[in-house]
Amino acid sequence: MLQRRAFLQVAGAAFATALGRPAFSAAELLRYGASPQQLATPISYFDRLITPTPVFFVRSHFGPPSYDRSRTVTVHGLVKKKVELSVDDLRHLPEVTQTAALQCAGNGRGLITPRVPGIQWDHGGMGQATWTGVRLKDVIALAGAKSEARHVWLKGADRPPKPTVPEYQRSIPIERALHPETLIAYRMNGEPLTHAHGGPLRVVVPGWAGDHWVKWLTSVQLEAEEASGFYMQTAYKIPIKQAIPGTPVPPEGMRSVTTFPVKSVIGRPLDGAQIAAGPQEVVGVALSGDAAIEFVEVSTDNGATWHRATLEGAGGIGLWQVFRYRFVQKQRGEATAIARARDKKGNMQPENAIWNPSGYFWNAWHRVQWQVV
Repeated sequence: MLQRRAFLQVAGAAFATALGRPAFSAAELLRYGASPQQLATPISYFDRLITPTPVFFVRSHFGPPSYDRSRTVTVHGLVKKKVELSVDDLRHLPEVTQTAALQCAGNGRGLITPRVPGIQWDHGGMGQATWTGVRLKDVIALAGAKSEARHVWLKGADRPPKPTVPEYQRSIPIERALHPETLIAYRMNGEPLTHAHGGPLRVVVPGWAGDHWVKWLTSVQLEAEEASGFYMQTAYKIPIKQAIPGTPVPPEGMRSVTTFPVKSVIGRPLDGAQIAAGPQEVVGVALSGDAAIEFVEVSTDNGATWHRATLEGAGGIGLWQVFRYRFVQKQRGEATAIARARDKKGNMQPENAIWNPSGYFWNAWHRVQWQVV
């Protein structure tokens, strides 16, 4: 059952104040189930470029391991020499800070019909932060990749609850690992990476679904083939061709999830809100894993006409922008807004999301209704 509950009291006040926003003394995330940690960002926070750390969603497969600031990451496998690095060791490499949106592949699963099993995320399995760390390619260079290395296996310190449950391990192609925006991060929004968000070290892969952003990182293993095991060979797969809703897809008809599709989500008004007659403002975020956002359109007449919203923030792959659309409604009663986005590769947010057996990558038009009083 989805419940509201206070999650953390963290030192986010300084960061929020620096941005000219109210200090966050407590964060109220939306909780899915009892264990492990599955905590969603309230949709009202999708009205800004940076999601405050206290309300940034949390996703885990087995729950967090014990916190260990001295934990190291080992680079091994098809390398010229094995290296083991602490956070302090990584700080000797060139430091990089970049903004990127993190989104769980299953974000929006609870909105897909026919219903599919899994955590029934609404919209809150995503957030955008600034990530500070070092390029994964610089770390790999310390070990020296052998020519036959084609994939990079990533594993964290979290462990399954019993031996019969497979370990969580993902891999990314060597080309993506060597991309200059793929990082090993140790800070989030200017502060040390929190335990819940993968501290002391996590992977950052802008534009790719969150299953690749391995938390509590301990192992970077270079191999000729992609990672074996359940979480690479069975889980996190989507159909190669569009599936018939409600029907199974054979393994040979599936491929691994990578980039997330274009989407927009309205942060406010909230469904059911009451707003005084007169000026109205629709605010939300739009993002795509394939390209920067080209435009966002808003309809206030159930899709009969569409109007361009203004965009805020820098555009880029896996980088969300805030959109705003203002209009005046003097008549009291129900008001509706629908948002849709298109990226610079021409990908258009669809009216209805494409169904798949795991409910990944929901990106249908987002609609909200409120009362003008």
